[in-house]
Amino acid sequence: MRKYNAFRISCIALLWLFLCVLLIRTKGISGLILFEIAVSGIIVFVPLYKQWKKESKGK
Repeated sequence: MRKYNAFRISCIALLWLFLCVLLIRTKGISGLILFEIAVSGIIVFVPLYKQWKKESKGK
């Protein structure tokens, strides 16, 4: 994985984490909030993981 891709993935992860913390602080912790965080994590990180695996497999 190139340095640029690692930087891009880390920026996306930090942004997602910041938004999750912001959501928890404003709404509190409930089952629906935890479900939303889990679903958003799947939506954000599964395509990134697939791309990372595809790039590392090609090398």
